[in-house]
Amino acid sequence: MALAQNSHTELNPIQVSLLRLFSRPMSDKETKELKKLLVNHYSQQLDEEVGRVVAEKGYTQKDFDDMLNSDS
Repeated sequence: MALAQNSHTELNPIQVSLLRLFSRPMSDKETKELKKLLVNHYSQQLDEEVGRVVAEKGYTQKDFDDMLNSDS
């Protein structure tokens, strides 16, 4: 498998492995299950990152309410 020379489009080793792993026919059901798995994985990572930032910044519910209700 040839990799692109441009550093912005070059595939990393995990991406290459995934392409090889999934280079077979898959049913619609398998495709949907895989997409759901990936969405759940990244959703969990996002939740963890948001929790970390909220704790680091010391945000409270009042802070979020103020942000939502500000004019800017």
